[in-house]
Amino acid sequence: MAMVCLSDFEAYAKKYLPKIAWDFFAAGADDCSTRDENILAYKRIHFRPRMLQDVSMMDIRTKLLGTEISFPVGIAPTGFHQLAWPDGEKSTARAAKAMNTCYIASTYSTCTLEEISAAAPGGLRWFQLYIHRNRAVSQQLVQRAVASGFQGLVLTADLPYTGKRRDDVRNGFRLPPHMKLKNLEGAFEVCKMSPSFHLLRWHVPHKTKTTGLDPSVTWNDIYWLRSLTHLPIIIKGILTKEDAELAVRHGVQGIIVSNHGGRQLDGGPATIDALVEVVEAVQGRVEVYLDGGIRKGSDVLKALALGAKCVFIGRPALWGLAYKGEEGLQEVLRILQDEFHLSMALAGCASVSEIGRHLVQFSKL
Repeated sequence: MAMVCLSDFEAYAKKYLPKIAWDFFAAGADDCSTRDENILAYKRIHFRPRMLQDVSMMDIRTKLLGTEISFPVGIAPTGFHQLAWPDGEKSTARAAKAMNTCYIASTYSTCTLEEISAAAPGGLRWFQLYIHRNRAVSQQLVQRAVASGFQGLVLTADLPYTGKRRDDVRNGFRLPPHMKLKNLEGAFEVCKMSPSFHLLRWHVPHKTKTTGLDPSVTWNDIYWLRSLTHLPIIIKGILTKEDAELAVRHGVQGIIVSNHGGRQLDGGPATIDALVEVVEAVQGRVEVYLDGGIRKGSDVLKALALGAKCVFIGRPALWGLAYKGEEGLQEVLRILQDEFHLSMALAGCASVSEIGRHLVQFSKL
C-alpha cells in the first residue's frame, strides 16, 4: 500500500494497533469537539497566493531558539510510544535526528531520558515536564534532562487533572504489565497501586487525592523551575492573550499554543484560531509555536502565515511509528516536508522569511 499522505498512516494505525492503544491515542475529551475542530479550523483559512515569484531556489529551514532545523515541523510530546512500536521513544529520537528537527520527549515516556538521549546523540531535544505533587520527583527529572543533553524544558500548563476521555474510561485503559513509565520508576513507592493507575486515570477533582500531578501549580512555579536550570523554558497549553502576556512577564522563552490535542477541556478554541490572539499579544517578544490538527504541508504554511515559528505533530508521529517505527516516522516527516515545500512554492514564497499574514484570509462563513 502506497503511503501518500498522513491519513494513509492514520488508516494503517487504526487497522493494526490493538484497539485499546488506538483508542488511547485517538481519544479526545467528552464529545471530542475540540479535537475535531483542531483539524476543521484549517479548512476555514484560505491562501492568497502570489504568482510569478522566482521559486527556483527554495529554503525551508528555520531556527528554534537559535538552533537550525531542516523545516518548521517538530515532534510534540506524547506518552507511551512503546504502545505504537517496540523501541518506543528511541525510534522517535532517531527519526527526529535523521530529519534534523526537534523532538519533545514526554515525562510519560516508556524509555528513560538517558536511553532517548543515547539513541540519537547530538539530536535537538527538549524535555516536557509535568510538575508532580512531590517536587523532588520533578526536580530530579529536570536535573536528569540537563545531564542527558536536552536543550529546552517544556512545561505543560493545561493538565491540573486529566480530561475525561470516554473510550479510555470504558476500556479501563492502563499500560500493559511489561511497559513502564520509565522516568518515574521509584517515584511512587508510597503508593499501593502502579504509577500508570495514578497518572492515566481520569479523576473527579474533588474526589481524588491520588493522582501524582500537582493541581496547585501557578505562574510562580516558573520561577522555581528557573532556579533549577538555565535551559530555556517553553510553556505549552496557552490559548488566550491574557495567559500569553503572563507567560512573557514570567520570563519564558517560548509558547506552544496547544489544547492538548483536544484531550483536556472540550469546547475550547482550535489552536490555529487561538494562535492569532496569542501572536498579537506576544508582539515578537518570545517565539510562538503550535500543535494540534496539522495533517498536511499546507496546514504548516497556514500556521506560519499566522505567526507560528514552528509547528509540532502529535498523533501523526504515533501513526508513523505504528507503521514502521523510525522509518515510518521519517516517512511521515518527509511527506510533510515535501508538501510544505510545494505549498510554499505554489503560494509564491521562496523562503520561510517571506511567509506572512498577507498570505492567508479567513473565509467569510
